[in-house]
Amino acid sequence: MSKPRENWNVPQVTEKTVTSKNYKRNLFAVAPMIDWTDRHCRFFHRQFTRQALLYTEMIVADAAIHGDRDRILGFAEAEHPVALQLGGSDPVKLAEAARIGEATGYQEINLNVGCPSDRVQSGTFGACLMKTPAVVAASVQAMKQAVAVPVTVKCRIGVDEQDTQVALDDLADDVFKAGADALWVHARKAWLKGLSPKENREIPPLDYDRVYRLKQKHPNQFIGMNGGIQTLDEAREHLSHVDGVMLGRAAYHNPMLLLDVDRIIHGGKDAPRSIDSIIERMCAYTDAHIERGGRLSHVARHMVGLFHGAPGARRWRQILSTEANQAGASSAVIRRAYEAIQSVSADEAA
Repeated sequence: MSKPRENWNVPQVTEKTVTSKNYKRNLFAVAPMIDWTDRHCRFFHRQFTRQALLYTEMIVADAAIHGDRDRILGFAEAEHPVALQLGGSDPVKLAEAARIGEATGYQEINLNVGCPSDRVQSGTFGACLMKTPAVVAASVQAMKQAVAVPVTVKCRIGVDEQDTQVALDDLADDVFKAGADALWVHARKAWLKGLSPKENREIPPLDYDRVYRLKQKHPNQFIGMNGGIQTLDEAREHLSHVDGVMLGRAAYHNPMLLLDVDRIIHGGKDAPRSIDSIIERMCAYTDAHIERGGRLSHVARHMVGLFHGAPGARRWRQILSTEANQAGASSAVIRRAYEAIQSVSADEAA
């Protein structure tokens, strides 16, 4: 049996009433990843796919409200479509942070109910909120009242000793009644004690069938899924059961995978950008960032995996990793690394 709910004022609306009209099915997204999916990472990923939905790393509501907004929330127009993921458990603060995010230009506000890090546990948000679905619903309701863009939730199938059949249904029922436009589900439990964030991404077993059953229960609601998906073929298979798929580290470590997203997932007809043009765009972007006082390493660190598995990839990684941190480093380092990998490819072809 589930535990009694807290006495939050969750709106009484039917599923048909809250079915989103502005959140498309058959959606591919790059997952929010703390310390990774910053504005430079998102600009880089956008060079490979025009249609995938990109997410910020989790931004705590207090930081969005009180912090340096350009540094914390700023992004390039070229990143669209892009969504802001918020962390927190105070509906009032989350509503204010959502307003700020919408005013900044984000096209979706997502609430993190899946991160199991020590940081979120000390603040009793992230995956901790799986234990209090009514708090999540109250937060969704407050954000929906504050903004016109879609409000979504990203969660786990459960935490600790929870019965995932009960826990996930409780959360989904409450957030959809509160007006959530979509629910993204990481198809693993999170263990709040005993496992590190990395272990929580790998050790708890994946249960895709549990997410499929949730979709069957909510046929008129958007249910997306992530966790352990490594290829676009796997993503396409999951899309026969759910409305959206997210790839995280697989896309980050091998961004070339994103080149075929528009064609394979979204049925696009445009040819993908060439690697030459992507390198040129990233060099121009990097030089502009440096002119504004930034460093090459801020951008280059996200590009290390570009040639994952290709001949010369090790040399590419070496040059970027060592030279990007040197004083005065510019886009010339990226060009030099690219020339090195081209040289290896030419030698092998000869």
